[in-house]
Amino acid sequence: MTDIEHINQEIIECRKCPRLVAWREQVAREKVKRFANEDYWGKPVPGFGDPDAQVLIVGLAPAAHGANRTGRMFTGDRSGEWLYRALHTFGFANQSESHVLNDGLELYNCYITAAVRCAPPANKPAPDEFANCSQFLLQEIEALKNVEIVVCLGKIGWETALKSFKAAGKIDYERIPQFSHGGEWSYNELTFIGSYHPSQQNTFTGKLTQPMFNSIFQRVVHLLGAL
Repeated sequence: MTDIEHINQEIIECRKCPRLVAWREQVAREKVKRFANEDYWGKPVPGFGDPDAQVLIVGLAPAAHGANRTGRMFTGDRSGEWLYRALHTFGFANQSESHVLNDGLELYNCYITAAVRCAPPANKPAPDEFANCSQFLLQEIEALKNVEIVVCLGKIGWETALKSFKAAGKIDYERIPQFSHGGEWSYNELTFIGSYHPSQQNTFTGKLTQPMFNSIFQRVVHLLGAL
């Protein structure tokens, strides 16, 4: 078993947060009408992608009827439609859509993770739940040895990534750099890029457009070409 496989198994078995365990399992039992005939995953969602990746994407948490249903990051919801479309456009994925776990999706030079691994009520994890999950991202940072670019989805993704890389001894700062869409911050060989999260709250309102989102990955490709 590789380091990543071991971490992912540990994630799947985690039951540290009683509120999240209760919620994810309740959602998996009760479901929603459009997925009433599907079996929900209902467990913590592990990371996914290329273990040799140079690019790490950090999101917030699984969606209740997305990854909590399918068992894979950004699979089966509208946010995933935006993310995988962009990753495919810029050569990081073999297909532009991902609806179920075993649909043949592969990622190239890219790994996807999140700040919290269980679907939280109202999509808002509590501080102790962030803290309980932090060990997993720290382990991934150590295991993903080739990461040079970190794409942070949303302010929480940005702050979680920076705090975790600092805790892992990979970067240092006195005050956490400010988040903005398209904002960058570099330390030694690592570059962090901020993006608005492709949530429906942002995409339906026009706060995040497809060209805006594509520009993030255009920049990633440019930076990789300069490495």
